[in-house]
Amino acid sequence: MNSVNPAARLHYLKAMGIQQWVRRSLPVLDAEELPTETITPPSVNTANLQTHLQSLRQGLRNNDKPTVIQKEIPAIVETNALNFIDREVQVLANLDWIALEHRVTACTACRLHQSRTQTVFGAGNQQADWLLIGEAPGADEDLQGEPFVGKAGQLLTQILTALQLPRTQVYIANVLKCRPPDNRNPAPDELACCTPFLDRQIALIQPKIIIALGAFAAQHLLNTNKPIGELRGKQHSYAKTGIPLIATYHPAYLLRSPSQKTKVWNDFQVACQIFANLQP
Repeated sequence: MNSVNPAARLHYLKAMGIQQWVRRSLPVLDAEELPTETITPPSVNTANLQTHLQSLRQGLRNNDKPTVIQKEIPAIVETNALNFIDREVQVLANLDWIALEHRVTACTACRLHQSRTQTVFGAGNQQADWLLIGEAPGADEDLQGEPFVGKAGQLLTQILTALQLPRTQVYIANVLKCRPPDNRNPAPDELACCTPFLDRQIALIQPKIIIALGAFAAQHLLNTNKPIGELRGKQHSYAKTGIPLIATYHPAYLLRSPSQKTKVWNDFQVACQIFANLQP
């Protein structure tokens, strides 16, 4: 990691509203909370992608939606989503970064393409050890085509800077590549259509650790309905890859609830300790 001027670092910490964030050693966790040996994430192959999407397909067929989604999905939309992900899993497995981004940009598989300004593919180091995943683009991201560029993104940048982990060293993406109107939660068919894109990004990056930002991203990546309060503070693994995953609150939530910033800092400290233990 690049060194950061101590004065600048304290400035960022102060801007985040947590004065006690001073440079210190990482917290010592119980042995069972941390991996005891290096995890080498395998490539995510087609079989893994199909396994990861199985619950999404089944949910669409059974009309099994998150409780926050009230409207029924028309049968034709379900069929289109199912057909799309069946095709995409096979096609995307062989795409490189350029071809994958072109495919995302041209995607019209769900209704979100009708209201987007542009797609938000992701940004950062394509060989990053750290992958941060949020829910979906917001208004600023939709306009600029970059993830986490609004006020929440600025706060995320401050957190990463305080960790001596510049944004240029990580990769940042969202579960959805298009903004849902009025920032509503993603619908199941939208989620199903975008998941193959995210899975291919993960396969190309092969990160050593994943940070799920917010309840929706964490629940989707871990295939669970547990609240974010139960998911944070402990180590998980992403699908069958063995990649460590840490869930934490979304920066946008911290803007509304500044008192929770310390919890997010602690979550990132746990992630740092896990990452340190992964090094040979």
